[in-house]
Amino acid sequence: MELGTFGIWSLAFTHGDPGEAADAAAEAEELGYGTLWLGGDPGGNPRGDLLSAARVLDATRRVTVATACVSIWDQPADRLAGAYAALPAGERERLVVGLGVSHGEIVDTYRRPYTAMTSYLDGLDSAATALPASARLVGAHGPRMTQLAARRTLGVHPYLVDSQHVTRTRELLGQGPLLALEQTVILHADPATARARARDTLAPYMPLANYRSAWLRSGFTEEDLVRGGSDRLIDALFLWGQPEDIAAGLAERRKAGADHIAVQIATDARGTFARASWRQLAAVLLA
Repeated sequence: MELGTFGIWSLAFTHGDPGEAADAAAEAEELGYGTLWLGGDPGGNPRGDLLSAARVLDATRRVTVATACVSIWDQPADRLAGAYAALPAGERERLVVGLGVSHGEIVDTYRRPYTAMTSYLDGLDSAATALPASARLVGAHGPRMTQLAARRTLGVHPYLVDSQHVTRTRELLGQGPLLALEQTVILHADPATARARARDTLAPYMPLANYRSAWLRSGFTEEDLVRGGSDRLIDALFLWGQPEDIAAGLAERRKAGADHIAVQIATDARGTFARASWRQLAAVLLA
């Protein structure tokens, strides 16, 4: 599965108008991004499923499409595998199904995430038409889940992490499995404005234990996780500045071990396509 060096990650592909999503997907493909990531968010009403993926696949011809990520609690593994198998063969060849365990704070049935993911992957393998390991990845943050993903999927898709996390993940994965990093960026050079936007974006994730654990493993303290996040935390998790500043930060993430970077532009609303920003970044990333 070819993801390219850079992709676009957007909640709007799953929360926005389907017609606009199709048009935006076609433009992102034309700009040269390698993968379009259909984002979901904690506590929302995500439609980051194969129905949304099918619409984006239908609107494009070459770009890879990835879900980020389908919660394993939302539907049985055999049903997801069946939906995948029902897609035309040419579309399946461009689809990566991202899987996640979500969060105990928002899933009533949440239990033993590592065991649950292992069982779910077993179900995908044993379905009438299997969803192959080469077409799935895991939104992993902890070391055990990362190693599970390395053994049984294409790789991992970490979200809202710093460069140290990327380095540790690369070491755990080795050089074979894919490290497809989500990286949120803010195209604004004023520190106060950029950090305020970053804190707004971060707010839904701050109470979630899975993310907090990942940040603490990177050397942040509980003091960094209060009052919307310290400047140190914000500047480690987000890239902000002019397009050239963003490009330099993304190069650092690549040097740390990311094979592919799914760029998310922080926006005010989940249904907003940041297409002007996609064009600005394409000029420095894809020229």
